[in-house]
Amino acid sequence: MANVAKYQTHIENLLKEYSHYKPSYGDMETELVFDREHNHYMLVNVGWHDDERVSGCVLHLDIKGNKIWVQQDGTEEGIANELVTKGVPKEDIVLAYHAPYMRKHTGFAVG
Repeated sequence: MANVAKYQTHIENLLKEYSHYKPSYGDMETELVFDREHNHYMLVNVGWHDDERVSGCVLHLDIKGNKIWVQQDGTEEGIANELVTKGVPKEDIVLAYHAPYMRKHTGFAVG
């Protein structure tokens, strides 16, 4: 459980950092969604670009079974790489946006 608390803090801090980056177009708001009880974490952009409504998930991470599951990653650097620099072992990070059969080739956990 000690790892879960540490992972929650790492995820929240990274998402807070990313929340300061605003999209370069449209009238957008960035929302942080933290559900510590169920270990779900998201960074979402919502707003308008010209006459079109925009709503999109930039980052979505979950903690399941003492591992961080990266469900969505819209960053250039890769949130998993940033977690590794914070001290999270690669075997505790699952790139869930890859098909299960491909995960063994990522260098991260398979599930």
